[in-house]
This record gives sequence, C-alpha cells and structure tokens, in this order.
Amino acid sequence: MDLIAFPPPPHTDVEDLRAEVRAFLAEELASRRPQDRSRSWSGFDADFSRKVGQRGWIGMTWPTRYGGHERSALERYVVLEEMLAAGAPVAAHWFADRQSGPLLLKVGTEEQRRSILPRITAGECFFCIGMSEPDSGSDLAAVRTRAVPVDGGFVVNGTKLWTTYAHHADYMILFCRTGGADDRHGGTSQFLVDLKTPGITIRPIADLAGEHHFNEVVFEDVFLPATSLLGQLGDGWNQVVGELAFERSGPERFLSSFTLLVELVRALGPSPSDHAAAAVGRLTAHLLVLRRLSRSVAGMLQMGENPALQASLVKDLGAIFEQEIPDIARQLVDAEPSQQSTRDFSAVLAHTILNVPSFSLRGGTREILRGIIARGLGLR
Repeated sequence: MDLIAFPPPPHTDVEDLRAEVRAFLAEELASRRPQDRSRSWSGFDADFSRKVGQRGWIGMTWPTRYGGHERSALERYVVLEEMLAAGAPVAAHWFADRQSGPLLLKVGTEEQRRSILPRITAGECFFCIGMSEPDSGSDLAAVRTRAVPVDGGFVVNGTKLWTTYAHHADYMILFCRTGGADDRHGGTSQFLVDLKTPGITIRPIADLAGEHHFNEVVFEDVFLPATSLLGQLGDGWNQVVGELAFERSGPERFLSSFTLLVELVRALGPSPSDHAAAAVGRLTAHLLVLRRLSRSVAGMLQMGENPALQASLVKDLGAIFEQEIPDIARQLVDAEPSQQSTRDFSAVLAHTILNVPSFSLRGGTREILRGIIARGLGLR
C-alpha cells in the first residue's frame, strides 16, 4: 500500500503561513481556558469562523471563482492542524470546509456552487451531514430514509440521527434511498437540503457530558425540488464513499485529545520520572506517525485519488491513540477528573474521558473500518 507525500507547494513558504496562523490564534484564543480548548473541533463559534473566513482560511484549495483561494492541500493542512493543536472552536465551518464544499465542487450544479460556496469560504454558511440513522449504525447501506419522485422533485420521509450541529446549520447533505431496498448501493442518492424547508423537525440529543452537539432530524413529507439532487440519481453510494475519505483522514482523527496531552506535559513539569518521560515519548512518536499518515492521505486526495482504505487506517489508528491518552494520563498524574475543577489538568481530563468513547464511533465504528481495511487488503 503506497503512501504519497505532498508535492512542494508553489510560491509559498509554509512555515510563514504556520507562523501567521499561530499569531492569529494566540490573539483570538488568549482568554480561552484549557477545558474550552479541549472541545476544539466540536466547539461552535460562528464569530470565530467568520474571522477565519476573512483570513482566507476556509475553502483554501477551491477555485477563486467560487470564493476559494487556490492554495495547496498542504497549506490547508497546516491551517487545520494549527487550529486543532491550539484548541480553536472550528465546528461552525468544519463540515462544509472538510467535505460538503468539496462534494458540491465535484457534483453540484453551477448555480449551487456560485450561490453557496462563497458563503462557506466567508464563514457565513454552515452544513451538517445526514448519514446515520436509527437501527443502522455505521452500515450506511442500510438507510431507510426515502426520497420518492414526484412532479417537480422528490418527497422525503425518514429520520437522521447523531447529526452534529443540525440546529445551527443552514444546509444538510442528505444520504437516502431512492431505489429498491434490495439494491443496497445502487439505490441511494444525495440531496442538498435547506434546513428551513417545511416538514423538517430538529430535536436535540445530549451527549454523555450533557452537551448538545447531536440532533435527531425528522423528515415528514418534505418536498425537495429536482435541482436539490446532487450528482446522478442512484449514485449516492459512490459519492458518499469518496466523501468519507475526507471525513476519516483529517488531523481531527488524532488531535481531538491533544489538549489533554499538552496539560499532561505541563502537570508532569520540567523533570518527569523516567517512566513518565518514556510514556510521553511513546505518545509523541505515535502522534508523529499518525500525522505522516494523515498528510499522505491528504496528498492522495489532492491528486484526485480515492484513498478509502488508507483513510480508514488513519481513522482506526487515530481513535486507538486518542483513547489511550486519558488512561495513560491517569496513571502518570494523581488527580481526580472533574469538569468543575479549577485545576486545568483535572477539568480537561474529565472532558476527555467523557468524550473518548465516541472517537471509535464517529465517522464509522471500529468494526466497520476494519472490515473496509480487510477488504482493501484482500483478506475478505
């Protein structure tokens, strides 16, 4: 299995960009507490996203005619990893920048691109992903939400679950069934859905930490015009598989627990024990390997490839790494995890412990990912 590195970015000093992003974040996040930074990619702040858009850091690789900046995938990657490492609240623009915008670029109509993409790059248009459903888990081919053709468009009925920030989003990319139930892959399609459309109900779901990120989105006789179809009717499976490569390979797959690693190093101080130093060194080595793998997948995406296998590897290994950090931290530092603690390490530890179970669920369960990996390696 080949790993492809980024080509050198043209006419760009990446380290200058990194320094620019760090200076911006140092100013914008100066008053942000470590426990807030630990939310990072799940932290929603529309004002922050607008500032990021004003800097030209959303839709960085997209064509300028759609509000993009035609910069390299490596430059985009640098911005993303700096944002996550600093604990910036990126959730408002995250999904549109990561996968919904690229999907519109690939299969959207010209009208959709010109009306929506510039608003995304400005940090003023937010998306959510309508994939998961009750009783289907990570088996996307088992979706039951159905779009039935009618005069002028489609009528949709069904339910989407675990839809992150649907209550703040302007649009959803809806994955649903448009063919027979026996055609698990060929009978699915994707639609661009304005969430203000009549018949859509968004209900909150609180997570283990008591926070409201997730939602249940119910479609009851929702009419979607024919122009809302993304790509070809019945080609939804191929489209969503390509979309998941963007979702599963990014730096959020190994930097979601990074704030805890930072606080662990601070708690250990300048003279840690040999055992603590070895443990932190091991975590650091794993982090660097995952970073290399993730950057290689991004390079493959830039070259127009579909690295579904490689992205699944990054997602699975990243979840294992992130879920290890709280256990190792608790062995090295004697502190009671508490979200109400005034001690930064204890507060960040508590938040991370409550959230790490989801890391091997979001974007596909471990079992699904390992099935993809086994199939890609010819083992099944």
